Amino acid sequence: MIILGIDPGYAIVGYGVLEYSNNHFRVIDYGAITTEAGTPFNRRLELISIGMQEILIKNKPDVMAIEKLFYNTNAKTVIDVAQARGVIVLEAQKFGLEIAEYTPLQVKQSVVGYGRAEKKQVQEMMRIMLKLDKIPKPDDTADALAMAICHAHSSGSLAGRLKKYGK
Repeated sequence: MIILGIDPGYAIVGYGVLEYSNNHFRVIDYGAITTEAGTPFNRRLELISIGMQEILIKNKPDVMAIEKLFYNTNAKTVIDVAQARGVIVLEAQKFGLEIAEYTPLQVKQSVVGYGRAEKKQVQEMMRIMLKLDKIPKPDDTADALAMAICHAHSSGSLAGRLKKYGK
C-alpha cells in the first residue's frame, strides 16, 4: 500500500509518501508545497492544488491520510487552513483516493505510543521507524510522514479494517 500523509496548511503543506508492506516502511518521497507570504490567498490555494496534482501523479498513492482540523484560538487561521485542506481533499478525491483523517492525538499514540507526546518525540520516533539520517525539514514534512505511519498502523489493525468497511 502506498500512503500519502498530509499536514495541511496554506503557507506550508507537508507531504510524505510511504510504501507499507509486511509491517515494513519504505520512504518514497517527502517535502512541502510552499506559498509565499503576501501572495493573494486565492493564488495560494491554486498553488496548493497544482502541487497536489504533481504529487499525486508522480507518486500514485493508494490512500491519503490527512490531519483532522481542530479549532484553536485564531478563527481566521483555522478558516484559512480549512480552505487549503478542502483543496487538498478535493484533489485526492478527483484522483480517486481513499481519504482517512486522524487527530494529532491519534498520530502521537500510533507513532510514540503516548497521545500526549511532545512534537520532538514524534519526529524522533518517526526518524527511527523510517531509518532516516535526520528529521526532515520543515517540521510539516515530518508531521506528514508521521501521519502516513499512523494510517499504516490503523489500517492494519482489525479495528481499522472494520472501520474502513463500515462495521
